[in-house]
Amino acid sequence: MKSQVIATLLFASSANAFVSPKKKAVGTAVFSDGLNGWVPDESQFAWGLPGSLDPVPAFDPLGFAEDVDLNRIKTLREAELQHCRVAMLAALGMLVTEEPIEYHPLFEAYNRDIGPAIRHLDEVRAISPAFFEIFAVIIASLELNRALVGWVAPGENQSFQDLKDDYYPGDVGFDPLNLKPTDGAEFAEIQTKELQNGRLAMLGIAGMVAQELVNGEEIFVNLGLAQDRFDPSTLPVQF
Repeated sequence: MKSQVIATLLFASSANAFVSPKKKAVGTAVFSDGLNGWVPDESQFAWGLPGSLDPVPAFDPLGFAEDVDLNRIKTLREAELQHCRVAMLAALGMLVTEEPIEYHPLFEAYNRDIGPAIRHLDEVRAISPAFFEIFAVIIASLELNRALVGWVAPGENQSFQDLKDDYYPGDVGFDPLNLKPTDGAEFAEIQTKELQNGRLAMLGIAGMVAQELVNGEEIFVNLGLAQDRFDPSTLPVQF
């Protein structure tokens, strides 16, 4: 019952993640041929970056965006976007690797249920011991590329984490499906959609992980939508 109430509150508070941004949004950017159409404006909320929309415009209860310089607001947006993207991948991964879908790219699960996604890394370590080392190298390569694209080189920077003047937060040039609009207003709209869905995903993945830590049940099993076939005694690591 508690899980259902929490889920209802999360979806109610974040429902605008699925709604197209309204033109009435506070802090709307001024568009030109600059950084994806964005012209930094100190008088606007978050220097005019996309992401502020009704019904809660200029939402910043802890004041992170108040009285900050341009580099700081770009750094904050960079961090937010990266966490949004990781959370969206994580939320999707949690759902597709558990009952009833149980799609696992690393091992077969048709013969047994390996349980909640929070315990899947135990299984990965047992079956593919070198996976984490390889995964760490891949992540390091991606982060190095992001640093080379967006950050001022050490020794040339004025302060720690200086972003390049011509770098738009989160835009590392990765767009294999060619979804990025060329029009500034359209880019701001699709960026706001990405942010809203990413913010919902951050809340969602936190809730799912917390639920699995509390009762050890998979998401759809906990909701009564899938059969519980999990046997904890089959896990390679026992708590």
